[in-house]
Amino acid sequence: MIQFTLQMIMCVFCTFHVLFLFRCNAALSWFRSSLHGRSQYVRRGMQKSSVMHPPCGVPQGSVLGPILFIMYTADLVSVVEQHGCCPHPYADDTQVYGFSRPQATRDLQQRLSACIDDVYSWMQSNRLQLNASQSELLW
Repeated sequence: MIQFTLQMIMCVFCTFHVLFLFRCNAALSWFRSSLHGRSQYVRRGMQKSSVMHPPCGVPQGSVLGPILFIMYTADLVSVVEQHGCCPHPYADDTQVYGFSRPQATRDLQQRLSACIDDVYSWMQSNRLQLNASQSELLW
C-alpha cells in the first residue's frame, strides 16, 4: 500500500513537473514575443519620426509593464530591510521609513543614510536612476 502511494505521488509529481515546464515555456515565449523585435516611433499630428528598435525597456501602457517592473525591482525590498528599515513600494515609487526610541535617533540616522547609499548603488547596478529632485527626507 505504501509503495503504491509513493508511485502515485511520483507519477503526479512528474506530470506536474512536465505541465509546469510546458507552462513556463509558454510564458517565456509570450514575454519574449512582447519584448524582442519591437519598433516604435513618435507621431505628432501628421508628422512621424523615423522608426527605432529599442534594445531594452517595456512599452508604456502595456499590460506587462507593471508586472515586469515589480519583478525587476523585487530585490530592492531586501536591500532596504538589511538596514532594519521598512520599505513600502507602490508602482514606481518606494517609501523607506524607520523608527526608533528618542535616545536612538543617531543610530536611525546612520542606518537610513547607509540604506540610501545602498539603494543608490543597487539602482545604478540595475540601470535605474534615482530622481533626486523627487526624493525627500522627512524627520
